[in-house]
Amino acid sequence: MTPSHYFAYGSNMDPARVVDRRIRFTQISSAVLAGYVLRFNKRSRDQKGAGHANIVVELGSCVEGVLYQLESPNEIEKMDVFEHVPTNYTREVVSVETQTDKLLVWTYLANPEVVLSGLKPPCWYLAHLLSGRAYLSDSYVEMLESVECVA
Repeated sequence: MTPSHYFAYGSNMDPARVVDRRIRFTQISSAVLAGYVLRFNKRSRDQKGAGHANIVVELGSCVEGVLYQLESPNEIEKMDVFEHVPTNYTREVVSVETQTDKLLVWTYLANPEVVLSGLKPPCWYLAHLLSGRAYLSDSYVEMLESVECVA
């Protein structure tokens, strides 16, 4: 079975950004990925010293995100271009929980070669994550708002 959903935890939590990227979807909802934690440890391609979103295995943690129901399963291939697969990220299947179900979905994990600790997201980039606030819990939005960013 090929997943027909995409779980976004980074800048693609901004529905307008996904629309601009011409990824066709039919529905947006909330989802939670258990056993992972959000980090900003993927080196930015454009801004030295800045980090973009990545998820890292961490038992007992969870990552909230925006779940896009894709118009067709192969729609995800368009996102590969923006995520620079396979150089920066790999596309993986993970299991997320929605309010009603568990689903196997696509998401992206940063390649170890582009990961570096101690990075902070650019403020403009963090704003994209916060654009998904309608699909996130209040506590998760507060956590994102508390992330230190760089100009």
